[in-house]
Amino acid sequence: MSNFNWGYPNTVWFGNGRIKDLPKACKVLGIKNPLFVTDKDLAKAKMVEDTLEINKRAKLRTTIFSDLKGNPLGSQVKKGVEVFKNGNHDGVIAFGGGSSLDVGKSIVLQAALNKPLWDFTDGGSFWNENNFSESMAKNKISNPDNLKPFIAIPTTAGTGSETSRAAAIINDETKVKKIVFHPRMLPTLTILDPKLTVGMPAFLTAATGMDAFAHNLEAYCAPGYHPMADGIALEGMSLIKKWLTIAVNEGENLEARGHMITSSSMGATAFQKGLGAIHSLSHPVNSLFNVHHGLSNGIFMPYVLTFNRTTIENKIAKLSEYLDLKKASFNSFVDWVVELKEQIKIPHTISESAKINDHDIEKMSPMALDDPCTPGNPKKLVLDDMVSMYEHSVQGKLF
Repeated sequence: MSNFNWGYPNTVWFGNGRIKDLPKACKVLGIKNPLFVTDKDLAKAKMVEDTLEINKRAKLRTTIFSDLKGNPLGSQVKKGVEVFKNGNHDGVIAFGGGSSLDVGKSIVLQAALNKPLWDFTDGGSFWNENNFSESMAKNKISNPDNLKPFIAIPTTAGTGSETSRAAAIINDETKVKKIVFHPRMLPTLTILDPKLTVGMPAFLTAATGMDAFAHNLEAYCAPGYHPMADGIALEGMSLIKKWLTIAVNEGENLEARGHMITSSSMGATAFQKGLGAIHSLSHPVNSLFNVHHGLSNGIFMPYVLTFNRTTIENKIAKLSEYLDLKKASFNSFVDWVVELKEQIKIPHTISESAKINDHDIEKMSPMALDDPCTPGNPKKLVLDDMVSMYEHSVQGKLF
C-alpha cells in the first residue's frame, strides 16, 4: 500500500513505515521536548524502543510516561499532567491503543485548561451544547490558545481515538466510565502505520476489530441527518467485512492491517453522529469488571441489534445489500454478525468474560441508562430495557 496524506477530519499520514516520519511531524508542529505516552505493557515492547530511537537519532529529547493500563483512570491522567508540566514539555506523542491515546489527549487538554477533567463530561459545566458556544465566547479558558500539539500513533485498530474529539476515562471515585469531550481534543496530527499493528495477537485483533465495527454500525443506525457520517460508516463496515477475519488469521498481512486501521479511524470519524446501547451497556462492564471494551461491544452487538429491530429494520436491510450478503434483510445481517463472532472467537454471552449476577445487573443498568451514548440509540430506552438487554446477554437469548 502506498503512502498518503489525508486532511480529514484531522491531518493523517498513512502508510507502511510512516513511523520513521515522527521527527518530521514534531518539526512541523514545533515540538522539541515531547512527552511520550504509552501503557505499562507496551512500554517494554521493541516497537517503543525503536520509536524512541528514531527520535533520539533526530536529537529529540523524549520523556516516556507509561503509568496507565487499559480502561484508564482519571488519576492516571492527573499524574500525566504533573509529569507534562514538571518537564516543561511542548507537545505529546501518544503511542498505543485507545487507552494511551485517550490519556494523551486528556493530558494536553487538562494541562492547558487547569480545570477538572470531569467538567468536560456529560453533566459537566462545559458539556451542555446550549451553553457551550456562549462559554467559548465569554471565557477563553474553554478554548485555550496554549493547547500544545498532540500526535496520535495507534498500534491497534479499534477505538479510532486518533480521529475523535473524545476520550473514555474512568472516574476513580464513582467507578463510572465517562466520556471527556472538547472540540480541541482532536489530535493535531495522526500517523497511521499498519506495520505497527502487525504484532497484535489474534484475540486483540478480533476484539479491536469488533470495536471498530460497533463504532461504524452505531453511527450508521443513530437517528438524525448526517449523510457524510453514514457514507463513511458504510464503507468502514465494508472494509471490516472483507478484511477482519484475514487480519485475525493472517497477522502478518499488511494489506488487511492497513484496511483495518483505516476502518477504525473511519468509525471514530462517523460516530460524531452518535453511538447507542452497545456502548451504553459496555461502559459499566469495562469499568467494573475490566473487560476489554471492543470485546464487550462485540458481545452486546446482536442483542442490541435485535432489541432495536422495529426501528432499524429497513436501514439494516439496506446495509445488508451494501455488504453484499446473501439476502438484503435484517435477519441476514444478524446471522452474519453471529457467524463473524464465531469465526474470530468473540464469546456469545457476557457471562463468558465476566461473572455477572442479578445484583450486578441491578447496579449496572442505571449506569448504562445514564451513559452519554444512550440518547443516540435509535430506539428510546428506559431502565427496564437496560435490565432486559443485560439479562439476554447473560442468557444468550436474542430478542
